[in-house]
Amino acid sequence: MKYISTRGRAPELAFSDALLAGLATDGGLYLPSRYPAIDVAELARWRTLPYADLAAEVIGKFVDDIPGETLLELCRRTYTAEVYGNGRPDSDCSLITPLRWLEPGLGLLELSNGPTLAFKDMAMQLLGALFEHVLARRGARLNVLGATSGDTGSAAEYAMRGRRGIEVFMLSPAGRMSPFQRAQMYSLQDPNIHNLAVKGVFDDCQDLVKAVAGDLPFRERHSIGTVNSINWGRVVAQVVYYVRGYLMATRSDDEKVSFAVPSGNFGNILSGWVAKQMGLPIDKLVLATNENDVLDEFFRTGRYRVRGSSETHATSSPSMDISKASNFERYIFDMIGRDSALLRELWWEIDTRGQFHLGGTPVWPTIQASGLVSGRSTHSDRLRTIAMVHDRYKVIVDPHTADGLKVALQNRDRSVPMICLETALPVKFAETIVEAIGVEPPRPAAFEGIEGRPQRCEAIAADAEALKDYIARHAC
Repeated sequence: MKYISTRGRAPELAFSDALLAGLATDGGLYLPSRYPAIDVAELARWRTLPYADLAAEVIGKFVDDIPGETLLELCRRTYTAEVYGNGRPDSDCSLITPLRWLEPGLGLLELSNGPTLAFKDMAMQLLGALFEHVLARRGARLNVLGATSGDTGSAAEYAMRGRRGIEVFMLSPAGRMSPFQRAQMYSLQDPNIHNLAVKGVFDDCQDLVKAVAGDLPFRERHSIGTVNSINWGRVVAQVVYYVRGYLMATRSDDEKVSFAVPSGNFGNILSGWVAKQMGLPIDKLVLATNENDVLDEFFRTGRYRVRGSSETHATSSPSMDISKASNFERYIFDMIGRDSALLRELWWEIDTRGQFHLGGTPVWPTIQASGLVSGRSTHSDRLRTIAMVHDRYKVIVDPHTADGLKVALQNRDRSVPMICLETALPVKFAETIVEAIGVEPPRPAAFEGIEGRPQRCEAIAADAEALKDYIARHAC
């Protein structure tokens, strides 16, 4: 299994090398040279496996440079009821990702039982274990650089804190996260965690990560890696819960299931796309955006137009306040027949004109037939959805999950089960929950008073040289 860059000008790598590299040296994103297949016999056998063992089986299809027994041990050490409990009495922690049926044919896949109460934990905890294993095997070190719009940062920091040979530099947009999200990140006192509040929006943070990663001498000198979903390790670890969700929602392997996915950076739904390419019987992948509707605009019209900082709205589902979706590059690469030259041309158009348009081109029918559909949700939509779900099903969902449910209901085919992916516990966005239903969401005991804990972060300008100077002074 080799990994290639979407831009076609970087060397092929093995899994562990792609894991540590994150971004390819040509600025592209790594993905496997082919998607491994899931056959019917495997699906039948996987129905009896606990989550950790299923993870080892699915991820093992993408890995040939880590022994199977080692991967299994890492997965079993990562996916435990102790780590994924969070005191939720209504969750079956032995399943790690419980499936809650709201009504027949409409389910909620609970992905927020991890240590930071967000779905990002599902991949990030394993990513931390994989980093530590590969680095120890090589006697190497890694300076992890990431950007977050809310949940990625805390998930990465909790996964990497205290790990040997790893320093974490996490960029977040100043003033753009919820108080709970900020407290989760900024209250960590581990010496290997560095929080940097960027004067700008998430896309500025993401551009800084790519600028630093694009400085190859600096990147090599300081062993820079990434934890954003531009890292293939994040994507492949998320494939697992699509498989798990499918197996829990069906009784036989010839049934189909649809998934609704709140989306900002296109990483989560890309994992569903990969699962579909592997042969998992997925009917539709329903992409939900908030007011920052770049992706919805593309799937409706074929026009992909990134927004500038002034056009990126601060919303009540802040983790989706993204107007330049990094992982979208992998999907487009597949849609254009993995033509690297054409991919480079399209992304040149983004860099110079801020957009490209595939509507009406020969590739547009392929995109329309790919099984991805989309929709948009606004603040008033998510308030209504939170209130409806609470009133009808006695369940409280966070604003991002509400966006997903709203668009799921618009695209529901009652002959096929629809599973909406939960993204976070509602306590992370208490202000919006109170606005919607008038009550505070429940808070796990471990997070009582977190907003009042001492916080530390450093403010920096959206300037790549300033960031590189900070990294150089604090790198391991």
